[in-house]
Amino acid sequence: MEALYHQTNQLIQETSDLFTKLEKDTQNNEEIENIIQSKINAISANCEKLDIFVFKTPINQRPMAKMRVEQLKYDNKHIQASLNSAQNKRLRREQERKEREQLLSRRFGPGSDHTSITVDYLGQEQLSLQNSHRNVDEMLHTGANILDTLKYNRETIKGAHRRLIDLANTLGLSNATISLIERRVSQDKYVLFGGMFVTLAIIVLVIIYLV
Repeated sequence: MEALYHQTNQLIQETSDLFTKLEKDTQNNEEIENIIQSKINAISANCEKLDIFVFKTPINQRPMAKMRVEQLKYDNKHIQASLNSAQNKRLRREQERKEREQLLSRRFGPGSDHTSITVDYLGQEQLSLQNSHRNVDEMLHTGANILDTLKYNRETIKGAHRRLIDLANTLGLSNATISLIERRVSQDKYVLFGGMFVTLAIIVLVIIYLV
């Protein structure tokens, strides 16, 4: 299990490093995105194998092993969300480029200068509105991803809390130590809800002022 865990952790690091290359090498974005997706799929497959190994570990080591696998899953989910965001940005850039080329290639006959200018202004206005709508959609999509991540974090914290209690009982920790852990988890819950509220407020403000 340890060898597979370290191999998966190394894959996550390599995949994260590819995002730097993705930002710099704009000519091969799609190829790099495919490489990242293949690594994400490999990480997911490894996590499924690790889940099986967890149940084969000794009972006293199982909570810690489960926690490590859950962290790998969380990191992989975060990478997938980042890849989706990068793909959406690339598609938006390509769409804007096509619209600009179509607008610039539009031609009018003799005596239609005024019509040409009017159409150009209307085309620019329409393009601006389309860009605004796409930006808002992207922000909503990003906000939804953030909310999903926060929900996943909440479940991870709750699962970690239960595993820590089980582990504490196994190791024979005192009731005072367990109570201290429970208070810390409760404080983290308030921080999580606060972050969700701030995220929702930002999304609402963006929609109000951009739409």
